[in-house]
Amino acid sequence: MTKKKRENLGVAQEIDGLEEKLSQCRKDLEAVTSQLYRAELSPEDRRSLEKEKNTLMNKASKYEKELKLLRHENRKNTLLSVAIFTVFALLYAYWTMRKGDVQLGVQALCLPPAAPACPGL
Repeated sequence: MTKKKRENLGVAQEIDGLEEKLSQCRKDLEAVTSQLYRAELSPEDRRSLEKEKNTLMNKASKYEKELKLLRHENRKNTLLSVAIFTVFALLYAYWTMRKGDVQLGVQALCLPPAAPACPGL
């Protein structure tokens, strides 16, 4: 798939599309293989089917390699998303705790003491 097309699709959509292509390629490969072993073929027809079989096998191999790369990229994106979420969750927790500490400090300053610690002062 060209770089331009890949920019417009998400990684998950690319994976789905490639899995469909790979599935179709494997079905075609099965059909060609069954034709090769099932029928009496002329040498020319047999060569043609062998050539088609090799082409389909190469195409399937290419799709599998690209799927492997896309799945790796998808894993990296997922880990990055989890890391970003964790950072924001920690920042939010820190911010709410600090805000709570400040509010408690303000309340402590505003409340008069119940009994003076030193009555003579």
